[in-house]
Amino acid sequence: MNQPFAARLFAAIDALRSRLAVAAARLCGARIGPRCALGSGCDLRLGMDSPRRGVIEIGADARLDAGVILHPHGGAIRLGRDVFLGPGVVVYGHGGVEIGDECLIAMHCRILSAEHTLAPAGVAIRTQPDAPKPTRLGRDVWLGAGVTVTAGVNIGEGCVIGAGAVVTKDLPPFSIAVGAPARVVGRRPSV
Repeated sequence: MNQPFAARLFAAIDALRSRLAVAAARLCGARIGPRCALGSGCDLRLGMDSPRRGVIEIGADARLDAGVILHPHGGAIRLGRDVFLGPGVVVYGHGGVEIGDECLIAMHCRILSAEHTLAPAGVAIRTQPDAPKPTRLGRDVWLGAGVTVTAGVNIGEGCVIGAGAVVTKDLPPFSIAVGAPARVVGRRPSV
C-alpha cells in the first residue's frame, strides 16, 4: 500500500468510528450538533444511575479528542459551537458547566462544578453530599495543558490560561493567567 492510500483509509475508518460514536451518544440522549467528531474512548455518560438524569449538549462543529470524559452527574454540560476538547479532558457537570463558542481546551484539563461539603472530624468526607456550583467559560477561552478549573469559577471571554494553572477565582475578559492558584499576569492585546 502506498502511504497516501493508507492515510486516506485510516482517516475514513476514523471518520466512520466517530459518526457511530456520535449516533450512539444521541441514542442515549446527548444533544449533539452537526459536523461534530468524537475521538476514540470518549465517555459521555448522562447518569442513568443518578437520581436525576444529566444533560449533555454539544454545539455544531465541536471536536472531542480521544479519552474525553463528560459526566453531568444529574447536572448539565453545554459546549458551544466549534469547541475543541483535547485528549483526556474531564468535565464534571454536577452544578452545571457551560463552555462558550470557539474555546480551545488542551489535553488533560479538568473542569469541575461541585465540591464535597466539609465533614466534621470523625465523619467520613465521602459520605457528605456534593455542593453544586456552576462553572462557566466565555467565548474564545484557551486553557493550556493540564489546567484545573474549580467549581463556581467564571472565566471571561477571550482568556488565556497557562499550562498547569489552577483557576480558583473568576477571571475578567481577555486576561492572561498562570500559576496555582492562577493569577492574572497580563491582558491579550487589542487588534
